[in-house]
Amino acid sequence: MKLRVSEIFHSIQGETTRSGFPSVFVRLTGCNLRCRYCDTAYAWTGGRDVSIEEIISVVERYRFDHVTVTGGEPLLQENSIHLMERLVAAGYDMQVETNGSLSTRDVPSAVRKIVDVKTPSSGEVDSFLFENLDYLGSGDELKFVISDKADYTYSREFLKKYLEKRDIVINFSPVFNRMSFRELAELILHDGIRVRLNIQLHRLVWPDGEPKQREGV
Repeated sequence: MKLRVSEIFHSIQGETTRSGFPSVFVRLTGCNLRCRYCDTAYAWTGGRDVSIEEIISVVERYRFDHVTVTGGEPLLQENSIHLMERLVAAGYDMQVETNGSLSTRDVPSAVRKIVDVKTPSSGEVDSFLFENLDYLGSGDELKFVISDKADYTYSREFLKKYLEKRDIVINFSPVFNRMSFRELAELILHDGIRVRLNIQLHRLVWPDGEPKQREGV
């Protein structure tokens, strides 16, 4: 059983409530969206076919207990579910980062889901699959990537319409070099909305580019 893999590396988790903690990243190849602000477009194509056993072997060599399965869009590959099941069975704490356009129904319950809701500046604003709201558990998170005031307004109204009574973490993430951390923080405070300012910590730690420590794949 194989998956198309772009890269496996370890680093500091830069986003979500895991921000600041080490994680092993399994980045799968391929994406069904073409967001204008994408910072991992290199993962749309390329990579190589790797067995699940080999992926797990590489993950084990890093000696961390947390794994992030990401992309691209990891749920494009059916075998990503099998990979997550195997990693959970091996005792790893896990999260999957998904663009929100594909069903998360089959993601193992032990895996924290980080689900995007695409904003207007992405060019993919109508891609969100609303049934995914039904699959969110208390430990899961939504992420809105925000480039400008229009994105912020869209995200605020989405929360008001669909998420007011949901007990989940909601991340507002400013696009690097497009919206300042301060501007987004002040908008959140002004409107009194209960969201998390999600700054890409790895970009602050490594402003010249994240040095990805790869092994094996």
